[in-house]
Amino acid sequence: MTGLGNQRYQARIGTTPEDRVAAQRLRARAFLGEADGLDCDRFDEICTHVLIEETGSGALVCCFRMLMLNGGAEIAQSYSAQFYDLSALAGFEGKMAEMGRFCIAPGRLDPDILRVAWAAMTRFVDDNGVEMLFGCSSFHGTKTETYLDAFAMLRERHLAPRRWWPQVKAPAVFRFAERLRRHKPDLKLAMRHMPPLLRTYLMMGGWVSDHAVIDRHLNTLHVFTGVEIGAIPATRKRLLRALAG
Repeated sequence: MTGLGNQRYQARIGTTPEDRVAAQRLRARAFLGEADGLDCDRFDEICTHVLIEETGSGALVCCFRMLMLNGGAEIAQSYSAQFYDLSALAGFEGKMAEMGRFCIAPGRLDPDILRVAWAAMTRFVDDNGVEMLFGCSSFHGTKTETYLDAFAMLRERHLAPRRWWPQVKAPAVFRFAERLRRHKPDLKLAMRHMPPLLRTYLMMGGWVSDHAVIDRHLNTLHVFTGVEIGAIPATRKRLLRALAG
């Protein structure tokens, strides 16, 4: 992945314990609002960490981690499986990758950061023969009222195929598909409140669970999200691979 990026930002694989700590520190700032803390868990040891750095200063502006699975039979080993019953995905036969802990440094609004991050993700998927990308897509905060139009839009257009349907497992959830059956979404408001990462997943043909998990530790609402690589529209694939070089 060396050399992947543009004049302002470069992506690379973390190779040292210091790289991992830098990612954990950025995650603590982004998710927990802690300037000096670390966000870490047991999955950090088994994941590949991708770092997006500012070319001139070397400052870490974005990071995420990827967990490779040989197929759906290993889905219970994923981070997401702590929060969702993913037994329906056990039958998926191709290689899978879980993209997690995606965050951008607070105050960094440059869309090029997200472009370089998706280029890095695309390179990882292609290099490893991944056939399904999945993870938890997070909305900031745990109050559902702000996101009703976004959730109603997800219910109307982007629910998971029945064969892969994630079931409820977490103790605290918002069952938006059931609760918002009569809510007609305002599409402008829906897109305004849709997290950028999830918005990109949806443009790739991604789908979501019918409920959101209320994660008070990270102060987020998150939905399980899957993207079958073979179902990504051809024009979107060409654009992503052009970014990945």
